[in-house]
Amino acid sequence: MAWDEWEQAKSSSAQTRLNQLPADGGGGSGGGGKDDLTVHDDELGKLGDMARSLRDQLSTDGDHARAATFDASNQLFNDGLTMGSGLLEVHDAWSTKLATLKEACAHISNHLDYSRSTHAQQEKKIVTGMQSLDGKTMTVSRIYDQFK
Repeated sequence: MAWDEWEQAKSSSAQTRLNQLPADGGGGSGGGGKDDLTVHDDELGKLGDMARSLRDQLSTDGDHARAATFDASNQLFNDGLTMGSGLLEVHDAWSTKLATLKEACAHISNHLDYSRSTHAQQEKKIVTGMQSLDGKTMTVSRIYDQFK
């Protein structure tokens, strides 16, 4: 390969970046930097509480008109109006969407609770797992000293 071809290949490969950070090392819309993947336990707890609260609110507020809509659709249908069956379809669609949304909120809340619990268990295992014979926690520097 000639020198010019090599320089051209380097230039074209430097412009192609798939699933990588920009050349300046920034993290894009996530803010960049070393803390992008840091999640604090209290933040997960707040998010889980928000999802649980939203589910509870949807359970009460999203269901206000269900009974009245169902009764109205039955009354219209019994009076011979085809609008009654249409209103029943709206009622059923709303009930299905509401149930799906509540289930999604519950799933998010449960997943965050599970993530917090699992992380705490793993953290405890890591902290208590590496101990010397005298019971002292093996820090990185103490482990390094053992290899000298």
